Formats: sequence, C-alpha cells, structure tokens
Amino acid sequence: MHPIYKLLHPHMRYTLEINALARQSLINAGGVIEACFSPGAYSMEISSAAYKSMWRFDMEGLPADLLRRGMAVEDPLAPCGVKLVIEDYPYAADGLLIWSAIQDWVESYVNHFYTNPDEVKSDVELQAWWYEIRNEGHFDKRNEPWWPKLDTKEDLSSILTTIIWVASGQHAAINFGQYPFGGFVPNRPTLMRKLIPQEDDPDFEHFLMNPQLSFLSSLPSQLQATKVMAVQDTLSTHSPDEEYLGEIHPLNSHWVNDYQVMKLFKRFSARLEEIEEIINARNKDNRLKNRTGAGVPPYELLLPKSGPGVTGRGIPNSISI
Repeated sequence: MHPIYKLLHPHMRYTLEINALARQSLINAGGVIEACFSPGAYSMEISSAAYKSMWRFDMEGLPADLLRRGMAVEDPLAPCGVKLVIEDYPYAADGLLIWSAIQDWVESYVNHFYTNPDEVKSDVELQAWWYEIRNEGHFDKRNEPWWPKLDTKEDLSSILTTIIWVASGQHAAINFGQYPFGGFVPNRPTLMRKLIPQEDDPDFEHFLMNPQLSFLSSLPSQLQATKVMAVQDTLSTHSPDEEYLGEIHPLNSHWVNDYQVMKLFKRFSARLEEIEEIINARNKDNRLKNRTGAGVPPYELLLPKSGPGVTGRGIPNSISI
C-alpha cells in the first residue's frame, strides 16, 4: 500500500533472480569472471576491495559520480547542477538527460504524497526501510558519515532518484553494450595471455616482423573467448517481456489508481520520448566525433526504448536479464 513501495516496485523486477544466477555461474569461484578475465582468481577480491574503499551511496548518482571523476564541475546554472568538462562525452551527456527526467518524475511523485514538511520524518515505515538499507543491506558501512539523512522531501527524492538511476540508466549503459562492443573478441578482450613485448625481450624481433600474429596469440583461448561471447550475448539480450523506463506493463495497470499520479507519469514518459529524439540528433552531429564518423558506432545505449534481442539500446526499469 505504501506509495514509495509502488514507485520502486517496477525497478526491482527480476533483480533477486539475476543476482542469484550471477552467484551461481558468473561471480562464483571458478566461474566465468575468474576463468575468463585478466585478474583470474583475484577478480572478485579486487572487486570487493574496490567496493570497500570506493563505494558510497551519496556518489552513486550521476552528477556526483561525474564530479568525483573530474568529468564535470559544479555549475548552479546548468541542468542537474553540473557542467561537463568534455562536451563530447556521450555517456555523461545522454545520462544527464535521463537523470534529469527521473529526478523530475520522482520529485513530483514525492510532492504529491508528502504535502507537509514533517511527513517524511514521521513516516515510520519509510524510516524503517532506510534504516534497514544502511544497517542490514550495508552492514559493513553502516557507520559511515556520508549516508544521506532522510528527514525531508528533498532527501527522499534524492535517495529515490539515485536508486532508480542505478537500476535503470546506469545498468543499461554498462550492460547492454557488452555484446555489440565485446562480441568480437579482438575489439574488447577480457584478458591478454602475453605481455606487450619490450625492446630487450627475445621475442621483440618476432613482434616487429608480425605484430598481428603476436596480438592474436595473446588473445583468450577459443574456450575462454566462446564462454565470454555466450555470456555477453545473454546479458545483452532484451527479453520479449522487457519493461522499459517510462512504460507501465498492462498487467500492472492497477499500479497507482490516482489520476494525478498517472498524469505526472505520462509527462515523464513524454519527456523520455523527447530525449530519444535529442540523442538521435546528437548521433548525427558531425561535430561529435565520439558519436559519428568512420568506424564510430552511434552511441545508443541510453536510448530509452528497444525491441527484443541484442539491440545495443533500451533502458529497462530494472536490472533484469
């Protein structure tokens, strides 16, 4: 019955299932990642160390992430409060459009249900949810000082925008380009079996005589390459019943029985259609060399809609494969 549950529910679809499957065959000991990526048996140990030292909820939102990585500077007059230091950065430029649309939708939704300033702080269920996220979901980081407070409508909107962005736009940008970019193994090999030859190496002359052979002999084995290709194909495939950002599946049409909320949602959907047109126009702009030109595929990973299959585009509501 809780309105925040209803807002987040579409963004959690299938997530527990895909997490369970990943633990069984992808990130498990001896699984695909350890068998086919350069760090080998240390792959998950490195990931865990990165999580321990770098992961912060307050940095998971796109604007904060861009600032942390030095790819943007604060600008109160710019959309989302940040200005890119490199204009031709497709992920950031398109991502900020998606982030802004999610932010506007979430803020309007929260303002609809929480009309008084103190209602967020006094919402017992909401406070218990946020307590559980911090103290049980991230037990090892429960005492970190950077956890956002949940006292105001602004706090709530910021937290929800981050969660929805990670489950939708962030995941889409990372996930659905895996096969289009990495399915041809020499383009994005997950490991190299030989070091780059140095001038004092015995094999350096052979490298100079036939650099192509040296490169090809460094690539993953056929078994490793086939495994990675199969996994990338599976992960990059949209299912026929995919639910995309800004859509409501007919089976969930009872989602929110509130005319005003549905009006706000339709505005969100319309904004995403506008963003799709903006991205398509950017991909035809000859000035943007990271989007168009000889040998440069258009950046479509943050186009909101897609059909089924491997399309290299489309933002599902949730982390679902």
